Amino acid sequence: MLYYYAHTGHKVGLERLRRGAALIKRVAREGIVCRLIVNDFRAGLCAREYGIGEYVTIETVQDIDAIAVKGDSIIIDSDENEHGRLVKYCADFEQVWRFEHDAKDSAVHEEIVLKTTPLEEGSPSAVIVDDAYFEVQEKEDRLLFFLQDMDYDKSILGHRAFFEAFEMELLLGSYFFVKYEHDLEKIFSSLHEPEMYTRLIQRSKNIVTASAQTALEAKAAGANVLFIDLKKASLYPVELLKNYGIPTVEGFDIERVKTGLNTPVTSPQRVIEPFNINKIVQKYQ
Repeated sequence: MLYYYAHTGHKVGLERLRRGAALIKRVAREGIVCRLIVNDFRAGLCAREYGIGEYVTIETVQDIDAIAVKGDSIIIDSDENEHGRLVKYCADFEQVWRFEHDAKDSAVHEEIVLKTTPLEEGSPSAVIVDDAYFEVQEKEDRLLFFLQDMDYDKSILGHRAFFEAFEMELLLGSYFFVKYEHDLEKIFSSLHEPEMYTRLIQRSKNIVTASAQTALEAKAAGANVLFIDLKKASLYPVELLKNYGIPTVEGFDIERVKTGLNTPVTSPQRVIEPFNINKIVQKYQ
């Protein structure tokens, strides 16, 4: 059995879930069954919205072997401290993949590292976008804002003046606080439920987001997308997003966001393409 562990939760969001769902559906087309592992019930429910019907939950990355057994294979999508558990995983599991943590990260045992930084020849890429976003969809003329799946510090309310400078529609996060939307509806022209995520990313003409995974999905879908860098841990480096032709702005800067939205995008150095799973398929089979 192949497992995909995606670190999820109300403080880390669902970016890794969306990346994992894209990979799981892709390998399924090659006849490979891959089961999703997440950290909470809410993430499991959201997985269904991205086309994944089955999942199991564990507490942390250190509990993977409570589900996977000797001879299984595992893809670890997490920035948690595994406290040396990776040694046991590499010894017990047939194959272990994990996503790199930063540009200096490299394999330390027998695992294979999926790279987000400039790739070495033949290295499997960590840039994974669901095939659905590559389908041509008619665009609706809206300016959509998606912060992330959570707003634990209520940063949207803390930057009210920024949002009032634009006529934006808000895509709510799955981990937003109960009744938070009552405050948000006073700031945005429209609110959209989290269940509308895929449709809105596919069909919105203009998208502003602080989620790196969302920025790549929106770019693949052909949107005019701008990434707000909040100087927090990001799924992908800012330089990688820039290489794909995604403009970035530091923080909630009204003038720079206006400029970014109105500036023609130059040709990207790299074009987002459907994920090539050949390396994983070859290793697993």
